[in-house]
Amino acid sequence: MYIRCSIGALRVGLAFLAVGLAMPSLSWAEKQDTPEQIEGSIRVSAEDLLDKVDEHPDLVMIDARIHGDRLQGYIEGSLSLPDVETDCDSLAKQIPSFDNPVLFYCNGVKCGRSVKSVKVALGCGYNNIYWFRGGFAEWKSKGYPYLSQ
Repeated sequence: MYIRCSIGALRVGLAFLAVGLAMPSLSWAEKQDTPEQIEGSIRVSAEDLLDKVDEHPDLVMIDARIHGDRLQGYIEGSLSLPDVETDCDSLAKQIPSFDNPVLFYCNGVKCGRSVKSVKVALGCGYNNIYWFRGGFAEWKSKGYPYLSQ
């Protein structure tokens, strides 16, 4: 059996194959840990988060994970604003002023979504930012309550 194929179609197919081979996706194990600190923000632990909620009744808590991750559970009172949707306009809709305390979290130390969101918020001019580096993984591992959708 012979398959007829034009040289042009063969070249296109080989080009797509080459692009696919040149752009491997990262596995979970290959992702890097998040930084220890983000300049301009204050890193907090799960216990610190509880204190911040008591200290700042106006604290806005942003869950920077994608919607699918949030289905696994989320910290009560947090707002879903995935990093891929975070910009100055979307932040302005959630945070009343640049001085308003805001906390960002995502899945944990292997998740860079909250890092990205914190950096966007800093670039927009927010100046009272808390970053929960351990994120939902730390929250859940310590047995703190969470909600599921």
